[in-house]
Amino acid sequence: MATKNLSLFDTPLPSAENMRFGIVVSEWNGQVTGALLAGALKTLREAGCPDYNITVKMVPGAFELSLGAQYFAEYTEVDAVIALGCVIRGGTPHFDYVCQAATHGLNQVQISWNMPVAFGVLTCDDEQQALDRSGGQLGNKGDEAAATAIRMARLQQDMETAADGQDRMKVS
Repeated sequence: MATKNLSLFDTPLPSAENMRFGIVVSEWNGQVTGALLAGALKTLREAGCPDYNITVKMVPGAFELSLGAQYFAEYTEVDAVIALGCVIRGGTPHFDYVCQAATHGLNQVQISWNMPVAFGVLTCDDEQQALDRSGGQLGNKGDEAAATAIRMARLQQDMETAADGQDRMKVS
C-alpha cells in the first residue's frame, strides 16, 4: 500500500507557462476521475499553464484512454497528454485485462508519437483506495500525473534544444 502523499513533490516544477496539455479522462468511476481531473488542473495552473493551453476530453472508460491520447497526439499540438482513469478490482479477471490494456496502450502512444503521456490511472482493490488517491489521505494522483507531464515536456524541450546544438554543455 502506498503511504506517500501523491501531491507532495520533492523539487519545484518547471514553468508550464508556454506548454500545451491534453487531458483525456475516463467517465467510468466519475467521482474519482473528476477529482483526479481537478488535481491535474490545479497543478498545471500552479505551474503557470493558462487555461487556454489545456484541453480536456472525456472517454467512456480506462480501456479507451489510449485511443483518446492518440487522438491528442494526432490531431492537436499539445506538448504532453495526461491520461486519467480509475479501475477498481471486481470479482472477475476483467480488472486485469483493462489495467494491462490501458498501461500498454498509453505507453505505446508515447513511444509511437514521441510525446509524453502521463499515466494517471488508478488501479485499486476497492473504492476506498481510489478515494484515498484522488484527493483523500494519500493526495491526488492527478497532481502527480500533471507534474510528470510538465517534467517530461520540459525534458523533451531541453533535449530538442540540445540536439539543435544550442545547449550541449548544460547539466540538469
